[in-house]
Amino acid sequence: MGKKRSNLSGLSSFVAVAFKDSGDTAKGNGHGPINVLEGSRPEVQREDRPQSKKRKVGLLGAGYEKYDATGLTPHYTNARDVPDHLQKYFSQRKRYFSLYEEGCLLDEEGWYSVTPERIADQIAERCRCDTILDAFCGVGGNAIAFAKTCERVIALDTSPIRLALARHNAVIYGVADRIEFILADYLSFARTYLFQPNKSRKIDVVFLSPPWGGPSYLSASPLSDPAHKSKSDDLSEHELAETYPEYSLASIQPVHGSELFKLTRRITCNIAFFLPRNTSLDEISGLLIPTVSGGSDKAPEMVEVEEEWMGSKLKALTCYFGGLVDGQSDLF
Repeated sequence: MGKKRSNLSGLSSFVAVAFKDSGDTAKGNGHGPINVLEGSRPEVQREDRPQSKKRKVGLLGAGYEKYDATGLTPHYTNARDVPDHLQKYFSQRKRYFSLYEEGCLLDEEGWYSVTPERIADQIAERCRCDTILDAFCGVGGNAIAFAKTCERVIALDTSPIRLALARHNAVIYGVADRIEFILADYLSFARTYLFQPNKSRKIDVVFLSPPWGGPSYLSASPLSDPAHKSKSDDLSEHELAETYPEYSLASIQPVHGSELFKLTRRITCNIAFFLPRNTSLDEISGLLIPTVSGGSDKAPEMVEVEEEWMGSKLKALTCYFGGLVDGQSDLF
């Protein structure tokens, strides 16, 4: 039989021979064996890998990209960048959101319709409860305030952009986890809720702040300038009485204010109705139809009208009904 051939082949054979040669070399020069696997490794040309793009971080910062609405609307930081028709609102930005500089966002409608933060906080204190429904949440001024005093807030709006802005702003205030944002029309939502046989999610209070007719809601007066009048205009009580006529609930959108109120009363008697400062008090009191029951000495239900002032300027009226009225907590 012939000599058994080595089973080493390929790279194994190369390594064996290399070590043998290195051993012979070592005998001649006195140095130790060379690590052939490292010394003879061919140089690999490494192509520079393209650097992975960093995820763009918006106004909310890292970790909040899911709720960040940066880019949906401008975040103005310099008055020079603000359109002329929004200049007066921009100057009051910290009245609307005290944390505006942290990245709060408002669309054009939000600038003239958001409730100033101090007023929103006052209303929220009066509406303290378990579950409150903000029927027209806009960019979230009231919903954020309610989340500070209520266990749960349901915030509705028909605009997906305004809902995104509202959630973005709620994250800045640290209350987004207490607010359920729903893209829905309030009238449809209310009717659907009323037709549910088992209402496991009881709504304690409804806050109504419907559109008043845009910035021109005071334009019924020939003395007013419809292009610059809104919920946020600053007028003293004297200026208001002399300049503007009474505001009618018929001007409320999307339906007559009295119809909106009647539908809401089927959900709860505890209602806070946010209205223009020049709303007809006769119409407000007329929302409560007196009920006559034979032999009953029960006191008639009252409505409480709260004037919302900031300094010497009257901003709006908040009308409280049901158990929200001082002295009627038994109706809650």
